[in-house]
Amino acid sequence: MYQPPKYKNNDPEYIFRSIKQHPFATVVMRGEELLATHIPVLVDGTASDYKLFAHIANHNPMREHLMDHKEMLLIFKGPDAYVSSSWYADPNIPTWDYTAVHINAKIQLQTEEELHWSLDQLIDHFEKDQSHPIASKDIPDDMWAENFKNITGFWLFPFKAVGIEKLHQGFEKKDIITIKKKLNDTAECPLHPISKLLNEKHDL
Repeated sequence: MYQPPKYKNNDPEYIFRSIKQHPFATVVMRGEELLATHIPVLVDGTASDYKLFAHIANHNPMREHLMDHKEMLLIFKGPDAYVSSSWYADPNIPTWDYTAVHINAKIQLQTEEELHWSLDQLIDHFEKDQSHPIASKDIPDDMWAENFKNITGFWLFPFKAVGIEKLHQGFEKKDIITIKKKLNDTAECPLHPISKLLNEKHDL
């Protein structure tokens, strides 16, 4: 990851929180060419000691390259927003505010039992806020069995974790307040996620 010093954030708590808040990741690994796919990735552990887990379909071209000890890059992208030149008190270049975390990890294929556990965790995690949540036990056995045989689960053990928060650090507070207002005035988004992060970063 390119990390300009003033935007760099490798704090383990920030990285761990970002993974939990933005679990739909882009994962990249090398096959005969670079391969990428988009999957939910969950975390197990604490900010100082954790592993990740996920699964992919067996017909995904990435599957044949998925093996123990191979490296995978995971990209967890947070909110982003275009910032117009016209939003500054004095003319400035347009830019983009964003947050992201990159994790380099080693793969370990899951056993069938571990895959069962990780699917239970995945379903529980995303169902818990539904008005009528379901559990894996609520899925018909034949449907579960048919889908289970067509996926491969894996653990990911991080060995490098880096993050970035590009949120107008070093700019005048009056410009940051204007940027926040312009983002919140966007018709389709009454409270822009980048505006919320600007609030937190700059104590607005």
